[in-house]
Parts: sequence; structure tokens; C-alpha cells
Amino acid sequence: MPTPDSILNAFVTLLVTIDPPGLAPLFLALTDGMNRSQRMQTSIRAAIIGFGILALFALAGTTILKLFGVTLEAFRVAGGLLLFWIAFEMVFERRQERHEKSTKRAITRDDIHNVAVFPLAIPLIAGPGAISATVLLSGSFSEAGPRAMLVGIIFACVTITYLVFLLAERIDKFLGHTGRNILTRLLGVMLAALAVQFVADGVRALAAL
Repeated sequence: MPTPDSILNAFVTLLVTIDPPGLAPLFLALTDGMNRSQRMQTSIRAAIIGFGILALFALAGTTILKLFGVTLEAFRVAGGLLLFWIAFEMVFERRQERHEKSTKRAITRDDIHNVAVFPLAIPLIAGPGAISATVLLSGSFSEAGPRAMLVGIIFACVTITYLVFLLAERIDKFLGHTGRNILTRLLGVMLAALAVQFVADGVRALAAL
């Protein structure tokens, strides 16, 4: 059974990777022109789709890896490096710039009613970083009970993201530009430390093979 520390680690890893506070201003930009009811419908749909994708990788991530002949240890190292890159982008503001570019592309290509799918659900909620983190964590939650617990953690993180969408206007005004920068950098440093731990565990496991 996972320990309280591993459960907390899983929750923090997923929450930091998804980065709900950082998505708040992007949600406002994507739903510009919508009324409150339309924004609520969009946020619910995005949360459901994002949860479904992450839950799929939590339940069948290792099976998907086996189909491609990739070991969990190798994916742990690769996923850790990817998470570290995301953390690097968070600390140096590059991730926010990339997300804003995705937002602009979505507005020009997609109808406003489809933004819940792209880019809100994919790749802002269930992006490469969150999917990688989910598959990595599934290795520590390998049995049925712990795997259900991981799905519950994903549900909690996505629910927080949904609540942030509902309160996006208030959060954006409260944090301001300076507050968002400080929070994103702090979360980036925390994610970098977790990513290094993933790589270290993967290298140790590969060396033991």
C-alpha cells in the first residue's frame, strides 16, 4: 500500500504539473465573449475530458508501454527528464508563452464551443507532462486498490482545476502579474526537485536490472 508520503507526492506532482493557477488567465482568454453559463459548461466539459484521458493512462499506462516495448524504468527516466524540462520552462516563463501561442492558434482554427477539447482538455490539462507524471506514478500504485487511489488523486487535481476555472476572474485579479510569476516559479522549482527524484529512481532501477 502507498504511504501517506507517496500519496502526498503523487498529489503534489500532478497538481504542479497541471498548474491550475497558471491556466486561469488562459481560460479567460479562451472563453472571451462567453457568458457565465457558457464558461461553466466549457469548464465542466474540459475537466471531464481531461480526467478521462489521465485516468486512462493511470489504469492502462503500463500496458500501453508494454505494447511499445518500453520498460517502466526507462519511461521513469524519460518522463523525469520531460518533467524537469517543464519545470525549467515554468521557472523561466517559457511554458506560459508556449501555452499562450496554443491559445491564439485555437481561437483562429476552432469554433469557440470546441475549446473545451482543444486546448483546454488537451494539452493544457492532460498534456505531455501530466500524462508522463501519471504513468510514472502508476508504477507506485500498481495494485487495484492503490490504482483506484491514484484515479482519485487525479480526480481531486482535475476538480481543483475546474474550481480554478470557475474562479478564474477572481484569481487572476487577486494574484496579478507579479503574483502569477512568483507562484509559477515556486511551483517550477518544486516540480524540478520531483523530476530529479524520478530520474534518480529510474537510473537506480535500470542499474539493478
